Amino acid sequence: MTMGEIMSNISLGQLVVSTAGHDINKKFVVVCIINDQYVNISDGYLRTVEKPKKKKIKHIQKLNYISDELNDKLESGTKVTNSEIRSFIKSINRYREQEV
Repeated sequence: MTMGEIMSNISLGQLVVSTAGHDINKKFVVVCIINDQYVNISDGYLRTVEKPKKKKIKHIQKLNYISDELNDKLESGTKVTNSEIRSFIKSINRYREQEV
């Protein structure tokens, strides 16, 4: 898979779920695409924007939720706050509960 294919599959501001490690089944937001194997992810709590988790792409499952606001800020280099990330994750959790 080329870097272009990875970047078209995973976006900044995208919600993902960890599929391996001590943080398994936990939701995160992609805050940086490092290369074709790694991304930095944050949950706004333990893994803050200032100290994101470096995670292998093969150890995350992408969800079809992308925050346009976070994506725009991350792509432009504007500061994203931990509360914005927490708020996005909470809003998706509430939305998914309503679907059930």
